[in-house]
Parts: sequence; structure tokens; C-alpha cells
Amino acid sequence: MSAIRLTKEFSFEMAHTLTGYDGACREIHGHSYKLFVTIKGEPISDPSDPKYGMVMDFGDLKRIVGRLIVDRFDHALVLRRTDQNESFIQCLRQNYNKVEITDYQPTCENMVSMFARIISSELPERVELFSLKLHETATSYAEWLQSDNL
Repeated sequence: MSAIRLTKEFSFEMAHTLTGYDGACREIHGHSYKLFVTIKGEPISDPSDPKYGMVMDFGDLKRIVGRLIVDRFDHALVLRRTDQNESFIQCLRQNYNKVEITDYQPTCENMVSMFARIISSELPERVELFSLKLHETATSYAEWLQSDNL
């Protein structure tokens, strides 16, 4: 049987700020993110299996990524926790539901790496995460490849 790669595209709107950054991205701003999730595996070869011929049902992949990434980050404000912004975070949380606080700077690079860790942990055993591509803008993206992270 052949190894096959499947890719599903997701999109979400998210705001963030890069605390301590020396450019315009230190201000709160938003992006229309596009996330391309590519998995790799062999199609199921058992004719009695309802998923016969599939590496993974696209609907199952959609549910996993939807729950772990899209539902969590769509229309959220993402901030890195620092000693200086603790009172600001408390104020935001009193007024808004979708405030995500991280221990890392919420750059495209750090987010795609974190997304890879959490998506990988939920995939079926016979399927591996091959790559992620996270577009922050139409012309700028960060890419995570499993082969670079062995």
C-alpha cells in the first residue's frame, strides 16, 4: 500500500500583541489566519471497515482541529503573560470570554509549533502529522514539518 498525504484548510480570526516587540506588532492587532494541516498514512485496507480506502476521514480531522484550534482561537485575543500585564489580563478576562494567555510570545512561529504538539496528540495511531502551514497574512506564513522535528 502507498503512503498518502491529506491536507485540510482551516481559517480563523484572531488578535494578538507581541509584548516587548520593537515594531508595530507590539500593538493589539488582528489577522485572518489560514491553517493547512497535512497528515500522512496508508489508506485502510480492510474492505469491511466503513473508512475503507481512507487515510483518515476529512470530517474526523475537521472535528479534531476544530475543537483544539479553531474553537479556541477564533475571535480570541492572545497575549503572553508577563509580570507587567497581569492586571491588564485580569481586566480583559472580566469583560471578555475569549482571552488566551500563553507563556510564549504569540508569534506565527510559536503558534504553529504549539498547534503541531496538540494536533499530533489527538491523531489516530496509524496517522502522523506531516506538516502545518499557518498563514498570518496572504503572503506570510510559518511552516512546521515533522521531518524537521524528529
